[in-house]
Amino acid sequence: MTSPSAPAHTAVDDAQGLAFGVIMAAVGVAILTQLGLITGQTAGLAVLLSYLTGLPFGAVFFVLNLPFYWLGWRRMGPAFTIKTFISVAALSALTWLVPGWMSFAHLNPVFGAVLFGLCSGAGLLALFRHGASLGGVGIVAVLIQDRTGFRAGWTQLGFDAVLFALALLVLDLPTVLLSALGAAVLNLVIAINHRRDRYVAY
Repeated sequence: MTSPSAPAHTAVDDAQGLAFGVIMAAVGVAILTQLGLITGQTAGLAVLLSYLTGLPFGAVFFVLNLPFYWLGWRRMGPAFTIKTFISVAALSALTWLVPGWMSFAHLNPVFGAVLFGLCSGAGLLALFRHGASLGGVGIVAVLIQDRTGFRAGWTQLGFDAVLFALALLVLDLPTVLLSALGAAVLNLVIAINHRRDRYVAY
């Protein structure tokens, strides 16, 4: 729960928070794809499909998220869904632009996987704090928990396990293990830092 004395976010606060979150996530995706890694959740599925089809990550990610907005509207409300749609659309556009704005002459794969997790984790924290997300599997996981009692975290973990298993059909084992390292760092950042009672109310 949030502190009752905390002031609500203003529209400017939200705009800054969403922009920061999306930019950090876009940098994370640039690092991920530079190294040829994947990650978990909907973004990971979009990366894997992008590798398989040759289509841009941003386009695949945007389309994959479309079915989840209806669920988000029903479960999380219009404000969350609108902010999430804006965030997903902005990330989809930025992942097309960022590679033209920065590149890496050398990027150690282990450091890169950890850096991806840190950047993306910071970005997601900012989005969560301002009432948004990057859509996808998390919304379904919460809905399943509401209806069946099956914990959302276990649903997400199961999805990621299947995704990484499928990745082994396309990527070599060292690449998948490095991808798992990046995903683990991202999840640790969220698990340790995502506490609503530390945040300003929205």
